[in-house]
Amino acid sequence: MKIKITYFLILLISYSATAQTANKSEENVDNWPVHEYNLTIDYKTVNVSGEKEVKAMTINGGIPGPNLEFEEGEFAVINVTNNMNVETSVHWHGMILPNFYDGVPYLTTPPIRPGETLQYKFAIKQSGTYWYHSHTGLQEQRGVYGSLQINPKEKTLDYDKDLVMVLSDWMDEDPASQLKNLKRGNEWYLIKKGQIQSWDKIIKKKAVGAKLKMIWQRMPDMAISDNYYDTFFINGENNQEYPNFKPGEKVRLRFVNASAATYFWLTFGGEDPLLVSSDGKDVVPVKHNKTLIGVAETYDYIVTIPENGKLEVRATAQDGSGFATAYVGQGPAFKAPVVSKPDLIENMKRMMAMDMKMGAPAAKFNPSKNDSIKYMKKYSMDPPAGRAGMSGMDGMNMKDGEMKEDAMKMDMKKDSTAMAAEKMDTSKMGPPDDKKEKTNMKMGYVVPADKVVGDNMKTGGNPKFNYDYLKSPIKTSFEGDKPVKEMLFNLTGNMNRYVWSINGVPLSETDKIKIKKGEVVRITMNNLTMMHHPMHLHGHFFRVLNKNGDYSPLKHTVDVAPMQKVVIEFDANETGDWFFHCHILYHLNSGMARVFSYDTPRDTRLKGYPLTNLTNEADHIYTWGEVTAASHMTEFSATATNIRNQFSVLGEYGWNKNLEAELTYERYLTSYLRVFGGLNVENELEDSLDEINTTAIGGIRYLMPLLIDADIRIDNKLRPQISFSKSTMIFPRIGLFGEYEYQMDFGWVNDFAPGEDFREETTWQVGLEYVLGRNFSLMGSYDNRFGVGGGLEARF
Repeated sequence: MKIKITYFLILLISYSATAQTANKSEENVDNWPVHEYNLTIDYKTVNVSGEKEVKAMTINGGIPGPNLEFEEGEFAVINVTNNMNVETSVHWHGMILPNFYDGVPYLTTPPIRPGETLQYKFAIKQSGTYWYHSHTGLQEQRGVYGSLQINPKEKTLDYDKDLVMVLSDWMDEDPASQLKNLKRGNEWYLIKKGQIQSWDKIIKKKAVGAKLKMIWQRMPDMAISDNYYDTFFINGENNQEYPNFKPGEKVRLRFVNASAATYFWLTFGGEDPLLVSSDGKDVVPVKHNKTLIGVAETYDYIVTIPENGKLEVRATAQDGSGFATAYVGQGPAFKAPVVSKPDLIENMKRMMAMDMKMGAPAAKFNPSKNDSIKYMKKYSMDPPAGRAGMSGMDGMNMKDGEMKEDAMKMDMKKDSTAMAAEKMDTSKMGPPDDKKEKTNMKMGYVVPADKVVGDNMKTGGNPKFNYDYLKSPIKTSFEGDKPVKEMLFNLTGNMNRYVWSINGVPLSETDKIKIKKGEVVRITMNNLTMMHHPMHLHGHFFRVLNKNGDYSPLKHTVDVAPMQKVVIEFDANETGDWFFHCHILYHLNSGMARVFSYDTPRDTRLKGYPLTNLTNEADHIYTWGEVTAASHMTEFSATATNIRNQFSVLGEYGWNKNLEAELTYERYLTSYLRVFGGLNVENELEDSLDEINTTAIGGIRYLMPLLIDADIRIDNKLRPQISFSKSTMIFPRIGLFGEYEYQMDFGWVNDFAPGEDFREETTWQVGLEYVLGRNFSLMGSYDNRFGVGGGLEARF
């Protein structure tokens, strides 16, 4: 008998060791039943909005791709063929697998080139709801995504059937075109959604003071979502019917938010659903309706089909711009609660009432592009009330998680209004659903101070929007006395230029973050922007510290709400390099990402695939321009820009034969300040093009409070000049713009002595613009050189 028991234990230990090895190596498949899928990524013309045909990308001909169903303990073999004429890739989101098959091109995995097939191989040692998607450019937005359903070996929950629901967003516009439009600071998407905060609305809502305060801090109009979407999907349709479920059946609804940029409010008809899993990990079951599901998160619920009807599931875009619905069962519908649209102006008033200084630069941090992390001492280092809020590169002076001595001396005194700011998440809040919610502003659970870098008050958030309802059924705290590496990630961005970063530094200007196997990595994420950021770590699960302490939930993606902090920690138990990034596709492709590295040798199969192809992806050059043809003048401008550098061409010609053209190069030092140099060409005499004067120019350009652009320069004739320009929306489609320029000519003679013909010149223009669409506007203006006129503006 003892021999049999010993033999059994040997077999058990051998199986465990084999399982652990198979998880790390694709070669050991002897003890795993193989489950194989074939996926083909190709183009397909679709018309999903009913408005226009679009060249989409599909997986096996569909959007989304097929649901890949596995069982825990199988070995996955997935052959992905690229039938497109561009590179592609597939990342297995939330899966613990060998580093080489994680699917980030040029970092862990070679890209799949046109006509090629890449075979992914990994052991399935987990269960739950996950998903897969392209990690190449903006392909995910065009349709390259699908779901993963991994059934447990032993079923522990009481339900009869499964139904996967993949949520996503769709735009008819080319995603690259929409990103370029965000880069140029165009307000068209807010106009199109009816969310522009024009002065007529501001006056009507008595928010003039709040608006002035906001633009004084250089903040543009509030927006919950940057993008414009034509429709929203559940499993590829805006409205779905699932009648093949019988009354009384318990259905496990597996939700995947595979959208590129949209958070959804999930609401359910009938009784409140039972939330049983988050990001593939079981949680203590809890009844929970009206859940905000962030981009790339997954949630599982168990619902019971009513005896006399069907359940409506409603996924409402967080910004209120649309929704998708699905009905499960048959008969009359049990309608899901409707989430009211957020009132952005009221949110702005509440935010500005808190005196949150969002726009000033975090100027005390020291410059470095080295992301290596040192152990952090505990000190209070938050900028008062989010000082670095919307500054994209003003914090470029800070290492990830490392602070210099002068930063430790920052004055952390906060007045009562700033403290109140930390107790609310106004950007997530629409109008309260009832009177009870109006008073439900008490501080939630606060992460213990010894777990947080800096002040821990912002970790409390608003009790309606934190993760405290998620509790792991087993302990997730780490056993033993492991070394802890702590770091701070300030989530930063510049909405005016659409540059997103961590600690003020975009991915292209950083090095890898070194971590060591065997340590616990704890990260305080401090969101200094007014946008949500769903932060995703590849190849690991992390603890999201909440009120449940040792039973804090495990997740692979966590929402960091505006002006809030989230603390995560994970066991560094892998090898290789792993991506960490915001999963809003347009934030990732604008710089908000990092690479964690165990400092192990690079896989030899990546030879010929330079990492810079990934790290420089967000630093591409974007170009745009504008032509104005009016009755009194013609104007042309063109811009080519990336994160740091910008080339500009400007030319104008008035009907009085006044000609001026300019070519400049400028370098961004911070989000607000850049230096420039170039050439200016203009005719010296009005009404004559006979004498053309060319001068060299140089100076600074600066975004002032109230969002006023200033240009201070001097030319090679030592003539100083200063100019200001400003535009603002006074009605939803009508903008007011103005320019003022003042130049002095001292008439310098020998030895730089001023001559007798000193003169000064002032030019100015004021006008109105009516926005017809993204690319065209009508304009009318008065210019003190050209007089009154009107015409058409065309943007390209």
